[in-house]
Amino acid sequence: MKIQIINGPNLNLLGVREPEIYGGQTFGDYLGRLRAENPDVEIGYFQSNVEGEIINKIQESGFESDGIILNAGGYTHTSVAIRDAIKSVTAPVVEVHISNVHAREEFRHHSMLSAVCLGVIAGFGTDSYRLALDALRATK
Repeated sequence: MKIQIINGPNLNLLGVREPEIYGGQTFGDYLGRLRAENPDVEIGYFQSNVEGEIINKIQESGFESDGIILNAGGYTHTSVAIRDAIKSVTAPVVEVHISNVHAREEFRHHSMLSAVCLGVIAGFGTDSYRLALDALRATK
């Protein structure tokens, strides 16, 4: 199984940025653990603060992977272009959020992406990625 994780803006700052919301662990540390716990899955990783680069990665991996785990960060609430990219590819996409976006500011309650994703997982810290991986495994 081949899974692509795509993280959006500011997620390169995990472990530093607002640890009370996002925790104190870097994504690199978490990713190492996720890969070790799932040796039978090829887990690719990409992060960008640039919307167009995220779209390019969705298009690049969306026809050759078995699924995409996407945390689009702030673009979740604003990007019709990322939504259209998700709709354009054949790989199922699971939208993830580290925090419970529904317990935060009201503007975070609406996702432009949810309706075109297989599902949404939010509020379980970085473990949201493992839950998304489990969901993608269940579709195969």
